[in-house]
Amino acid sequence: MKIKKIISTLLNIVFVMTILFFIFDALTEFEIKNQTIKSSIYYGLLILTPIVFIWNVLTFKTKKKRIISLILPILTLIGILIIGPIKIISSSPAWRTQTVLYQNGHSNFKKVEFQMQDVGAFGYNKRTVEVTYLTDLFMFVKSVDRNIDKSVEWVRVDKDINELGLKHP
Repeated sequence: MKIKKIISTLLNIVFVMTILFFIFDALTEFEIKNQTIKSSIYYGLLILTPIVFIWNVLTFKTKKKRIISLILPILTLIGILIIGPIKIISSSPAWRTQTVLYQNGHSNFKKVEFQMQDVGAFGYNKRTVEVTYLTDLFMFVKSVDRNIDKSVEWVRVDKDINELGLKHP
């Protein structure tokens, strides 16, 4: 009995953390930079939802605990069906830095970058954004001010990074 309780607790904690990271990445300025982590979160959401649902149905004996434990998996499943599993999978590629256009003169972790996202057969999405790195794995992204050239805090660097490894003509 004790092992079932430990597995239930761990499985539900991992499930909640997966949902939180997915929501932050999909709906806020917070983004996951690391492709392995981002894919784990997006695919994990699709895989863990039915697993947690079935586990909680089979594990919890009392009606009250079973109903409470099924609320989050059911809401998540509804969200997945509304968004669409294919759209979730196609949103899983991380944005890769191609060029650092500007560096903040006061903070090394703030940059303006040209980024690309590989969307498979559909080619590449492109964007230019202001990035604030929390770590190498996570960042905050916001749109770039149009008058950035006139701003004193930004220094033009035009540093080629090419994280996608694309060959230039």
